[in-house]
Amino acid sequence: MSSSDHKSIARSASKVSVAVFISRLLGLAREQVFAWFFGAGLEADAFVVAFRIPNLLRDLFAEGALSSAFVAVFSEYDHKKGKEEARALVRNVLLFFFWLVLVVVFLLAIFAQDIVLVLAPEFQQDLSKLLLTATLTQIMSPFLLLVCLGAIFMGISNARGYFFIPALSSSFFNLFSIAVGVAAALCFPLIGIQAIYGMAIGVLAGGVMQTVVQVPIVRKEGFFQGWSAGKLTFQLNDPGLKSVLKLMLPSVIGLSATQITIFINTNFASQCGEGAVAWLSYAFRLMFFPIGLFGVALSMATLPVASRLFAQNDMENARKAVSSSLIMAFALSLPAAAGLWCLAEPIIKLLFEHGRFSADDTEMTASALRFYSLGLLGYTGVKIATSFFYALKETRWPVLTSFFAVAANLIVVTTFVSVLGHIAIALATSIAATVNLALLLLALYVRLKGFDIKHVAVSLIKILTASVVMTAVVWPLSGLASAAISAWMLVLWTFLAVLVGATAYSFCLFRFGQEEFMDIVLAVRKRLQRI
Repeated sequence: MSSSDHKSIARSASKVSVAVFISRLLGLAREQVFAWFFGAGLEADAFVVAFRIPNLLRDLFAEGALSSAFVAVFSEYDHKKGKEEARALVRNVLLFFFWLVLVVVFLLAIFAQDIVLVLAPEFQQDLSKLLLTATLTQIMSPFLLLVCLGAIFMGISNARGYFFIPALSSSFFNLFSIAVGVAAALCFPLIGIQAIYGMAIGVLAGGVMQTVVQVPIVRKEGFFQGWSAGKLTFQLNDPGLKSVLKLMLPSVIGLSATQITIFINTNFASQCGEGAVAWLSYAFRLMFFPIGLFGVALSMATLPVASRLFAQNDMENARKAVSSSLIMAFALSLPAAAGLWCLAEPIIKLLFEHGRFSADDTEMTASALRFYSLGLLGYTGVKIATSFFYALKETRWPVLTSFFAVAANLIVVTTFVSVLGHIAIALATSIAATVNLALLLLALYVRLKGFDIKHVAVSLIKILTASVVMTAVVWPLSGLASAAISAWMLVLWTFLAVLVGATAYSFCLFRFGQEEFMDIVLAVRKRLQRI
């Protein structure tokens, strides 16, 4: 791969990373607000399960299968068939999925209680908890429709070279879900309505803004021209729609494996006692911060470059793109995983131990976060490896490997949940992600007839060495942070641990001359200077 190609990946990833960083910060703020108001008790468990139901389907109808399939087909239409054909494709796909998902939303609302019992059967032991969860599910089910439309808008924007605003759209979700949710949560009790319903209303408000903020780009590119309120039908026999659905099918099957894993883990978590569902949710949100920051950014930046290289049949540079992307993933995710393990307790104490979130909640959430962090490399790597298979328009391997990951998850969680409790679920998730990555890389290596394993291995040794140095520096500081007796001392020691650890890690990789890491640093620095 030419230097311009992997610099392009780094530049695009930096744009997405900055936007995702803002979004993740606001997401953490949303979790902090939620923890303050509701802690990790009955209402928190009910909300987490209720919000998980539309989120399970979101990966199928929105940010997973649909977005990947739509980008592939839309890019082909936009470059080969012209803007009119691309505009017709956008209209048909939007209307088809609008009506399809609208029907799904109604079904979710009608059968909410039954769905909750399938996902969290232990909730039937507490009728108030079951009814609360079902009602929250009904309120939040339209969120699925909003993110579906937003995913299509994001696909159009990314294909046209817009990355920052679409990636920033989730920031608007977090911002408005906080503002509207808190306002409603404070006002509802005054009229005899539980505060938790206010947070559900906030989710809908955030979903509206996440979609609306992307409309100007789509309008600017001319994809709303020719629309009228009287023409809201779609053409089911349209070749473009059929291509999208055809590409989606194996992806839906593959992503269903992820949903099965979430279903299994939620089911077991509901059996681990009150608070377990919330502890795991808070921990996974923290672990998802670097996944979103690094994994999503790199995969989104890699896909256009990989698609172009494969379209040009430039296999040599495509192999180099695989190696460079993986090294970037390793360079970012391994130190993040080590940092989360070392600083789990002080970070959670700093972020969440306020209001109704107790010290016991901190301990339980920190233990889950440590074991989730073991899978950070797996999660990040899977997103990148999957992008290459999407670029090849070959989705059978991600489908197959994901079901092996489901099997690994099920084996681990059933073996250890009686001994480790909710921690077993975090461990199972990490092992499953690692198994998935290993199998995907093996399949990709065979499909491409090899890539530069030696360069990846040498880089991995450098990254591991730098991570070990970082851990040795951070671990003593994490102990001081955990033992801090005041909020200011906790902030000071945690910030110092992060700063010293990042400095030690960066110094090591710069001394090792790790090119991919330096490209990332320079790209992010340039982007921040522009902002």
